[in-house]
Amino acid sequence: MTVADTNTALRIRKAEASDFPEIRRITLAAYLDAGHVTEDHPYLAILGDVEQRAGHAELWIAESGSRAVGSVMLTHPGRKYTEVALDGELEFRMLAVDPAAQGLGVGRRIVERILDHARSLDGVEAVAITSGAWMAPAHRLYESLGFRRVPERDWSFDGGDDKDLWVFRHAL
Repeated sequence: MTVADTNTALRIRKAEASDFPEIRRITLAAYLDAGHVTEDHPYLAILGDVEQRAGHAELWIAESGSRAVGSVMLTHPGRKYTEVALDGELEFRMLAVDPAAQGLGVGRRIVERILDHARSLDGVEAVAITSGAWMAPAHRLYESLGFRRVPERDWSFDGGDDKDLWVFRHAL
């Protein structure tokens, strides 16, 4: 795959059940390859349970030609997989790019598509995302697209004082 392939032929669409194995493969590979989780981490089961996520949120898949290269989950306030979205916000989670396609602009294109989609939704005024404090490349991507940190909304899984999950928000 070349940069030209990804930039000119990337298709982002709502996922179907037949896409779930590829979404699982991409998500697990991306998180493991980046060192965000280990093979024995309990979050891996959540990442891999694509069918469960699809029952409560909208899943998208990105394809370059016939190859799946990325995925993301979109959710709204009050839904099962929502972590940080407040009223008037769309949240995306589990943005994942196949390690073989990283650095080719796939993640950027997916986030741009999310922002365009959010602008088309009635009542949505912003897009929110949680990102691990250690995910510097993701932070650079989000900030380059106009997301701003909202440190007062940072949090941690265990509720402790070490707020290692950072919230970013993009007003529309």
